[in-house]
Amino acid sequence: MHNTKKRLTTLSAAVAIAAAVALSVAGCSGATGTKAAPLKAGDKPEVSLYCGSECASQLVLKAKPDTIKCSVGVSWSATSFPYGATSSKQIPELAKRWFPGMSVSVTDGQGDASTQSGQVDQLVAQGVKVLIISSLDAEALKGAVDRALKAGVKVIAADRNVNAPVDTYIGSDNVEAGVVSGKYIAKVLGSKGKIVELAGSLGASPTIARGDGLRTGLQGSGVQIVSTQTADYDQSKGLSVMQDLLQKYPAGTIDGVYTHNDQMAFGAIQAIKEAGRDKEIKVFSIDGEEKALADIKNGSLQSTVGYPLVTKESVIAAAKLCAGEPIDKRIKLDSTLITTDNVAKYVGKSPQDE
Repeated sequence: MHNTKKRLTTLSAAVAIAAAVALSVAGCSGATGTKAAPLKAGDKPEVSLYCGSECASQLVLKAKPDTIKCSVGVSWSATSFPYGATSSKQIPELAKRWFPGMSVSVTDGQGDASTQSGQVDQLVAQGVKVLIISSLDAEALKGAVDRALKAGVKVIAADRNVNAPVDTYIGSDNVEAGVVSGKYIAKVLGSKGKIVELAGSLGASPTIARGDGLRTGLQGSGVQIVSTQTADYDQSKGLSVMQDLLQKYPAGTIDGVYTHNDQMAFGAIQAIKEAGRDKEIKVFSIDGEEKALADIKNGSLQSTVGYPLVTKESVIAAAKLCAGEPIDKRIKLDSTLITTDNVAKYVGKSPQDE
C-alpha cells in the first residue's frame, strides 16, 4: 500500500496522465464522473462563476501575467476521483494559458499519506517557489507542509486544508455545506425520521467539516443519525456500504441518506434502486457534479450542495505569491443548495465543471 516511489511529472505528462486517469475512473466505476468544461478563449486570468465579489477582490493580480516567472508544484491527494483528476488536469492547463513563464509539476498521492508526503519533499527539493496542495489527511501532511514552509516555499491549501500555517486556504466552507444540507434534510423529512451517513476519508478536513455541519444543521429537528459509515468518497464503496446498511436497516426503518460527496451518492442510489427502496429512502449530497444535477432532475437525488473546483483561483493565487503580492489567509467560494426548484439554472454550469 505504501508506494515510496516519487512520481514527478512534466507539465505535458501531468496533463496526459490526469486525463487518462479521469477516463479510467469513469469506465471502471460506471460513473460518468466530472467532465471539465472547455476553457474559454483568451489569455486574461479570471475567477470562476462560484467565486463571488469578495473572493474575486481577494484575487486581483497587480503584476502583468507575462512577468510571472516561477516554478509551481501541485500535490493532490489522489486523481482516482473526478475532483482530483479534473483539478490536476486543469491547473497546468490554466497556468500554461495565462502565465507562460510559470512551470508546473504535478504529483498524484494515490490516496496514501506517506506517498504524498514524500512527493511534497521532492517538489521542495526540486526548487518550487509555490506549492498547491490538497492533502489526503490534514494532520498526516502537516510535517511535509511545515518543511516546505521552513524551506521558504509559499503554500496554498486548495480544496482541503492542512494543519499547518499555510499562506492561504482556498475552498468553499465545508461546515457551511453540511449545515445547509442538514437544514434541507430536516425540511424534506418534516423534522422527523432516521438517516444514515456515508462519510468521506477518515482524517480529511472535508470529512470532519461536512459531518460537523450536518449535525449543526439538524439541531432542533427530530431527525436522527442512526449510523455513520466511511466510504472514502468512492462510488463503488458507496454502493457496497449502502448495500450493507440496507441489510442492517430493513424497509421502514430509515428515511434518508446523507453522503459527503456525489460519488458516494451515486453508489448509494444504485444500491437503493436495486433493493427496490427508492420510493422510501431519500438521498442528499454535496459537490454538484453534472450527473448529480441530472439525478436531481429525474428525482433519484433530493439535493446537492455545490462545492466548486478551485483551479482558477489556485492558479491566480500562485501567480500573486510568485509576484510577491500579499494574499488573504482564507479565500472562500460560494456554497449553493441545488434542488428541483433551481437545478435548471446550474445544468451546464456545474460547480465541478467551472
